[in-house]
Amino acid sequence: VDLDTIDLSNLNRQFLFRKHHIKKSKAHVARESALKFNPNVNIKSHHANIKDPEFSVEWFKSFDIVMNALDNLEARFHVNEMCMAANIPLLESGTEGYVGQVTVIKKDESECYACQEKPKKITYPVCTIRSTPSKPIHCIVWAKSYLFSQLFGTPDDEEEEIKEDMDADNAQEIENLKRETQELIKIREAIGSDNYPYLVFKKVFTDDINRLLTWEDVWKKRAPPKPLVYETLENGVIDNGTGQYSSNSGTLEDQRVWSLKENFNVFVDSVRRLSKRALKEKAEDPTASLSFDKDDDDALDFVTATANLRSYIFDIKMNSKFDVKAMAGNIIPAIATTNAIIAGNDCDASF
Repeated sequence: VDLDTIDLSNLNRQFLFRKHHIKKSKAHVARESALKFNPNVNIKSHHANIKDPEFSVEWFKSFDIVMNALDNLEARFHVNEMCMAANIPLLESGTEGYVGQVTVIKKDESECYACQEKPKKITYPVCTIRSTPSKPIHCIVWAKSYLFSQLFGTPDDEEEEIKEDMDADNAQEIENLKRETQELIKIREAIGSDNYPYLVFKKVFTDDINRLLTWEDVWKKRAPPKPLVYETLENGVIDNGTGQYSSNSGTLEDQRVWSLKENFNVFVDSVRRLSKRALKEKAEDPTASLSFDKDDDDALDFVTATANLRSYIFDIKMNSKFDVKAMAGNIIPAIATTNAIIAGNDCDASF
């Protein structure tokens, strides 16, 4: 049972899938691929959500064992609850980068998945994210949860990772930030134009930073931000970077930290790519908008480059595309060898 479809990025770690499978159901293609190994096995695939009503307690009771390979807590809690109700053993497995685990869950014999409290989602104060970042994650959350949605998504969406604490100390700054957001929404009217990357860059990396520099008291205790100038980076004056980058060229390239010039080039290019996609989707459906997906290379390029440019401004360590993917929304990139080991352990545990 799987609701997902196959994406290009799945091919380097989910070896049942091939290029011609892209956009097809993972569940159906996995069944077809497995039958090629053993045509005598009986497999029924469902391109569906495991929480759909058709997968009732009675449905779970029809199995001797249930094996989980889920990537979100909500679905894991649901399957755990259903297996407890059906009194069916559950093999709960998961991977996080280079580590993974397989846990046998059996009613009245072991603790269930919900028995231990899970980590709560981390949120960040809006003023820290928008005005005074001090860590790479602050810049990444700003790029992913704020700027991406303002430029390509639904501007009115509530950013779950950004917490708005309205009190006497920051009320005025929040009003300033709301005004900045309105200015950005107006700039969005130019999406798809040749100068859209320039307008966005000037707004968030020059004008907004110059406004922050007027906070003289704040910068007495920490290094002030350094505004960036579009024309300077375009001409390659600041930085000796090669200006070459690869958007999808393998793990080693993704683990390299881009130079300032490279980040600028990726920013401009990714804004153009995402703008083109956003306009195309809007033409087909007026209510359509883009949303960040860790496996969307255009979106990840944008977030990486944008977060790194902001990091440079605030004298924060810049990060590779691989590391940005790991930090964006607490996402842990999947690694093929880890998945293979855990899948093997899953099979062992079933016996």
